[in-house]
Amino acid sequence: MMSLIVVAAIVVSIILGYRTKINIGLFAIAFAYLIGSFGLGLNPKEVIATWPLSIFFIIFSVCLFYSFAIVNGTLEKLAEQLMYRCRNFPSLLPFAIFFAAVIISALGAGYYTVLAFMAPITLLLCERTKLSLIIGAMAVNYGALAGANFVSSQSGIIFRTLMMESGLSENEAFVNSAGIFASTMIVPIVVIGALVLFNRKKGAVLASMEHIECPTPLNKEQKSTLLLTLIMMATVLLPPITHLLLPGNEAVAFVNSKVNIGLIASIFSVIALLMRLGDQGKAIASLPWGTIIMICGVGMLISVAIKAGTIDQLGSWIDTNIPPALIPVAFGIAAALMSLFASTLGVVSPALFPLVPPIAASLSIDPMIIFIGLVVGAQATSISPFSSGGSLILGSCPTEDARAGLLPKLLFKAAPLGFGAALVFNLLLTFVF
Repeated sequence: MMSLIVVAAIVVSIILGYRTKINIGLFAIAFAYLIGSFGLGLNPKEVIATWPLSIFFIIFSVCLFYSFAIVNGTLEKLAEQLMYRCRNFPSLLPFAIFFAAVIISALGAGYYTVLAFMAPITLLLCERTKLSLIIGAMAVNYGALAGANFVSSQSGIIFRTLMMESGLSENEAFVNSAGIFASTMIVPIVVIGALVLFNRKKGAVLASMEHIECPTPLNKEQKSTLLLTLIMMATVLLPPITHLLLPGNEAVAFVNSKVNIGLIASIFSVIALLMRLGDQGKAIASLPWGTIIMICGVGMLISVAIKAGTIDQLGSWIDTNIPPALIPVAFGIAAALMSLFASTLGVVSPALFPLVPPIAASLSIDPMIIFIGLVVGAQATSISPFSSGGSLILGSCPTEDARAGLLPKLLFKAAPLGFGAALVFNLLLTFVF
């Protein structure tokens, strides 16, 4: 009974958040307190202790460092440069949009930030070059997602942290996260390539992009910010990669055990401030507080669900009712359906990631396959107008008429197309590996 109440609370939180436009995390915190204290008999201090402090600190510190590149215009300037470089190859515009979003998102801007400033540029380019809105929207959305999944970027860090909290070692989480990033790069390239070929066969011709003006070069602060960002990424990535290559080296193992991306990002934030690469107040104000509250608030409710036995019961049901070979596909479908209306980072991943390690262990399945299937499925439908990605793209439309015209295209064309591609990929992944 208590498990049903917790599941209902998660669903109600999502519905209330969508209907009222109030952060889902705030509703989740309220339900965590009411169910935890009055339903499970937890002390209020125990409910407060379910706040995912590790996730909060990592997101806060990493986003704080990367916010300097946003505040001083480094990432926006990179986007302009990449678009300009492709002006003579209009047929490659979808790939230019995709890779521009990947690079900027991987450098730390994160999914929501990239969409916020690249979606308007993309829609404008679609209008001027006669590029299909569906292709443009999917290219920028896929690119922002894939780049954010990079192991040292926002989504990749969250995935790794959730995996470690679910019982995996740091090395296992790193490898799994790398697998997710690689997979979410492959699917979009295939989908975008197929769409471009289909449009060319239909005779759709892009207009010239020669009107795109040459952007001004990076200034001193922006060059320093880019260099500092690359140094931080190397600092975070080299130890675990070296440890994977030299697992028996004690010195490498020692250094790798001391690496924490949140603490490293904090040091680099101090360096950025000392170098005067951005205003401290603006950097803090630009942090994705809404995303942080949503992820941590839902995390509290998921922790209460774990204490109530909900996650164990759901895992047992999946374990006994779904054939082992179809487990990754089933997770992908469930994640895709949830992502139509909810955030992959804030709701889908915190809810489903804890189920993966025990199910993988009991069925002797590589957990990476399930994690990949889950994320690929969830991100396939994130372009739905009722989800975070689709709503940001719709919000970038210049007029209400444009918004009304794009909504059904996202819901009835882009989301189903992404879901179909994810389903095929997960089936291939399951039966090949």
